[in-house]
Amino acid sequence: MNEHTTQHADCTDPKVVNSDTACEITEFSGESVSTQVITAEIEQFYPDEVVGNIPPFPHLFRHPLKAAFWMIRMIFGIASLVLFLALIAAVPIVNFIALGYLLDVEGRVARTGKIRLAFPLLDIAPRLGMIVLGVALWLIPLFLLAGAAADAHLIDPGGSSDRNLHLINRLSAIAIAVHLCLALARGGTFWCFVRPLKNAIWLYQQIRAGGYLDRAAGHVSEFFASLKLGKNFSLGLRGFLGALIWLIIPSTMFAAASSPEGGQGVAVAVTLLGGVSLVIVLGWLPILQAHFAAENRFRAMFELGIIRRKFKRSPLLWMLSLIIVYVLSLPLYLFKVAALPRDAIWGITLIFVATIYPTKILLGWVYYRATFKTKNAWFGWRWLSRTILFPLLALYVFILFFTQFIGVHGNRVLMEHHLFLLPVPF
Repeated sequence: MNEHTTQHADCTDPKVVNSDTACEITEFSGESVSTQVITAEIEQFYPDEVVGNIPPFPHLFRHPLKAAFWMIRMIFGIASLVLFLALIAAVPIVNFIALGYLLDVEGRVARTGKIRLAFPLLDIAPRLGMIVLGVALWLIPLFLLAGAAADAHLIDPGGSSDRNLHLINRLSAIAIAVHLCLALARGGTFWCFVRPLKNAIWLYQQIRAGGYLDRAAGHVSEFFASLKLGKNFSLGLRGFLGALIWLIIPSTMFAAASSPEGGQGVAVAVTLLGGVSLVIVLGWLPILQAHFAAENRFRAMFELGIIRRKFKRSPLLWMLSLIIVYVLSLPLYLFKVAALPRDAIWGITLIFVATIYPTKILLGWVYYRATFKTKNAWFGWRWLSRTILFPLLALYVFILFFTQFIGVHGNRVLMEHHLFLLPVPF
């Protein structure tokens, strides 16, 4: 391809034509037809139950209270979504689902350019957050009673206070467990957790009506189906393997001289060659992974020619986005200095997810902008972007080399590219 390759060339290449890609949109000249195609494409990837359940933003001046409630709900939903991803990211094997969700976010924005689609579980995330909050609040009395019972046992073993507090603790645990089960069965809303009597009345009515177990099983099945765990696990696993194929050889070479003195002879040469290779890979891999997320094809991780053409159309945007992405990812290596206890891993993972999430949105948005541009940028901007990016990436790799000396995993830290692989500190 020459320097003036256009978007039409991308679409007409028989190797890359795909009915799912956004290239088809450019075949329509009318604005209304293009809008219909975009809408159809969104519905193809995201059914109505995912896209349509986010309520519209109320008019700020006509309904200020509703607008404030909407913003609070959205903020709470986003926080709950990030917390949910952090929890599953802290579990081995299951963390591929978290990576899949992040790639799904990147793909949504890359295909549509709409930031509002960057939160795939926002319609159910507030409910998940409320369930966690409600369960946690009801467990606090149990912890207090358990502590009081333990103190009574230490002070007066077998005494009346010891027996009474342990009895109260057991009865309270049973009552709270039943109440929480009923609250979850009713939907897990705020009022379900604070109205235990109504929960009991509701259960009695459901039993009298009959068929409750079948309805409950159906609702539970629909809920887990809406999470799309299998789809996101597959997406995360394929995205992980694709990035690993690009990173494994240069990262292994880069770790050859792993001693603080820098090694000798051949090891130094291999490390330098691996560092240069890693600079090149890190320059293209974010765009390749965005392309994979948009296309949802494993082969897309290796379509470097298409990525080069997209870079030529928006070189300055790609340059700025890559700088932001790597600046945000570098401080996360500081959390790998010491081995974390098991109960603290999810808290650090929360920081990883909260940092990586916006980078996926940014890369997806830049990919969308590059996809819908029909002309290459001026060659001066292209060379300026490359000229700035190469030394900055070299500096990033240079700093990355020394993380193995402060990381608890040694030179294995050089293999843990949390920006492209699993978003975890281990």
